[in-house]
Amino acid sequence: MTFSDNFPILKNCTYLNTANSGLLSVEIANWRKQHDAEFIEGGSTFRANNLKVMEDLRLNLAERFSSKKDNTYLSQNFSSGFNSILDGLTNNHRFLLLEEDYPSVSYPVTSRGFEFLEVAIDANLEENILNAIEKFKPTIFAFSMVQYISGLKMQSDFIRNLKTNYPDLILIADGTQFLGTAEFNFEKSGLDVLIGSGYKWLLGGYGNGYIFLSDKTKDLLYENRRHSTLPTVPFLSGRDYLSLSLEPGHLDSLSFGTLNQGLKYLNEIGLNTIEKTIASLASQARKALYDKGLLTDWMMERKEQSSIMSLPLNKQTVEKLIAEKILCSPRGTGTRISFNFYNTEAELMHLLSVLD
Repeated sequence: MTFSDNFPILKNCTYLNTANSGLLSVEIANWRKQHDAEFIEGGSTFRANNLKVMEDLRLNLAERFSSKKDNTYLSQNFSSGFNSILDGLTNNHRFLLLEEDYPSVSYPVTSRGFEFLEVAIDANLEENILNAIEKFKPTIFAFSMVQYISGLKMQSDFIRNLKTNYPDLILIADGTQFLGTAEFNFEKSGLDVLIGSGYKWLLGGYGNGYIFLSDKTKDLLYENRRHSTLPTVPFLSGRDYLSLSLEPGHLDSLSFGTLNQGLKYLNEIGLNTIEKTIASLASQARKALYDKGLLTDWMMERKEQSSIMSLPLNKQTVEKLIAEKILCSPRGTGTRISFNFYNTEAELMHLLSVLD
């Protein structure tokens, strides 16, 4: 089965919009149909027997991205997960944030009344961050691994060095625009918390996400509940205070099962293969777009790059893209494109011809 057979939309348009939404494959759609057919037939019996899909997903996430299984939690999306983490912190934390970061990163912090400082994203980003740490003395730095507008990617060695040089600084990252694009080892990353939604690069559809925690951060969360009396009802047996805080209520086996299927699909292709494919196509695109004056010098000079790019296109050009069925998104002051493993060089050439 080719990519276009498994993702039929690829036959009808040039899909440069994974940064907006990943695609649902035919294979996974068939799995979802079977899931609901069994629910129709089995009712409560089906639900009882199908709860194991959550444990399968937790194990697969932990193994694929090198997070401890006991430190891996499931969430409906990044926003729910991040808010749950913030609710588990004491109110004396000081946050370092990035200007124009995803609103779901900044708003939950600022609206809760935490003291915060925002750092400008420009050619001196890393220097700006280090200066802010020295002057502001934050206890937490929260940021997106990949910026949703510009596609700027945080450098992995910079994150590791931050943890080495500031071991007490808690590093919380949004992995939504990152996880699923490359090999990743949470335990070696320097991050204390990684949270994300599964509907973009993990191809998991909507209503699911993940939380990875370091041992240190796990011990800091919900300290006021640590010694509280736990529920004794049988269906909550085995749950501790942190599980009940980060995974409250019923989890949807359809949504989390879909993410599990998406993860299995990526594993079949191989994240190493996906990483190389994306990097090669994005590198070609970046050079061609830079030559057209659509990308800045300092963005080109960064060592680690994502496949997301923001182009300053006028209204007429955007209308041409729409007419040529090239799917992308308006974000900030530009038009955002993104390349995934199912995109081709021919699609890149199509984009460049329209821009010409």
